[in-house]
Amino acid sequence: MRGKTLVISGGTRGIGKAIVYEFAREGVNIAFTYNSNEELAKEQVHDLEKTYGIKARAFALNILEPETYKDLFLEIDKEFDRIDFFISNAIISGRPVVGGYTKFMKLKPKGINNIFTATVNAFVVGAQEAAKRMEKIGGGSIISLSSTGNLVYIENYAGHGTAKAAVETMVRYAAAELGALGIRVNAVSGGPIETDALRAFTNYEEVRDITAKLSPLGRMGQPEDLAGACLFLCSDKASWVTGHTLIIDGGTTFK
Repeated sequence: MRGKTLVISGGTRGIGKAIVYEFAREGVNIAFTYNSNEELAKEQVHDLEKTYGIKARAFALNILEPETYKDLFLEIDKEFDRIDFFISNAIISGRPVVGGYTKFMKLKPKGINNIFTATVNAFVVGAQEAAKRMEKIGGGSIISLSSTGNLVYIENYAGHGTAKAAVETMVRYAAAELGALGIRVNAVSGGPIETDALRAFTNYEEVRDITAKLSPLGRMGQPEDLAGACLFLCSDKASWVTGHTLIIDGGTTFK
């Protein structure tokens, strides 16, 4: 995979950061986005290039304005001569999800719409732009991060869970239409993963304890668990895997 290029949204924290470093260790060049902390992004670029000898660049992106992906990819084109992998990872939290991260009877259209925009619309526009570049080099791999919250009940997660179900369906449609171009499209669906986003849940400690109890492996998921799955799906080892959702949940969904 050395010399290939990954574009990933939301690459400075949690799962996104773990994915960035997983691919960097394989010699993959990295273009990642960040929301607002430019200084942190610059520090990460320096660390990636110094530690792994790859090319890394950071780009600002407001995931609630997915149409700006078009201009973003034009900027990426100036820095990288190819795009092999695209991972739609960035999520939203805080004020934009008010009315979306709550119980069913308190859901509001604006909050739900923001979650849908950041999850589904951003995947669509980002994948479209990535696919145009992948077609020129004979193919590539596209991944959307998802969540088992569309399969099992998680308190206050109706807005997110519904959007994740939608993006998994969009993944299958994209896979059906892009396969002829040599582009594979998959989703990686994680159970509860130890991240800042999960710690922001009002019932974080309860989720943490229940997850460890439910899992036959007896622990919470870590960002690196999903990063490894993404690396596999982008590798030649997964050359006949497309339109698939790979569930990484420590066995919790079955129980």
